[in-house]
Amino acid sequence: MSGSAGRLFLAVDPPATAVAHLDRALAPLRSAPGAPRWTPSARWHLTLLFLGEVPADRLEPLVTAVAPAVAAAPAMSLQLSGAGRFGSRRRPAVCWAGLAGDVPELTALAGRLTGAARGLGLPVEDRPFRAHLTLGRWRPGQPADGDLPERLAGYRGPGWPVPEVVLWRSHLGPEPRYERVTAWTVG
Repeated sequence: MSGSAGRLFLAVDPPATAVAHLDRALAPLRSAPGAPRWTPSARWHLTLLFLGEVPADRLEPLVTAVAPAVAAAPAMSLQLSGAGRFGSRRRPAVCWAGLAGDVPELTALAGRLTGAARGLGLPVEDRPFRAHLTLGRWRPGQPADGDLPERLAGYRGPGWPVPEVVLWRSHLGPEPRYERVTAWTVG
């Protein structure tokens, strides 16, 4: 079997109530000078592991390998909390919302997922997992206000239980979209 199963990633998705709460808090910043290019809230995910292009013959083994990694996770509750940026103040790259709650457990889960993918020979980034929700990206060469995330420093959203880990397929293009491949129950 050849070909690709597509660009895949594993994520936890905040519920609609948490997304709407953060979306309202973000509203005053959306048109601020130097704001990033905002990601539509319908595409917000807490990415645990980005896999990129996965060979089609690796999809079924991946689904099988992820199941015990998720099954080992305890019940978790999270809360979108605060904000920050990747990149410097002068050259910010990504604006993100942070997390509070069972972040150590989420980080351990991300580590198990990375181990499962590596065990199948899938290439994964070799950098520590940092729990965050990407809100937007600044474009190189465009005006950028690297202090903007500080306006959300005191943000605290509603808490929510993590019901599942989802395997998503991303379709790139002018209007990127995500297709749910499968999911595993947490806890």
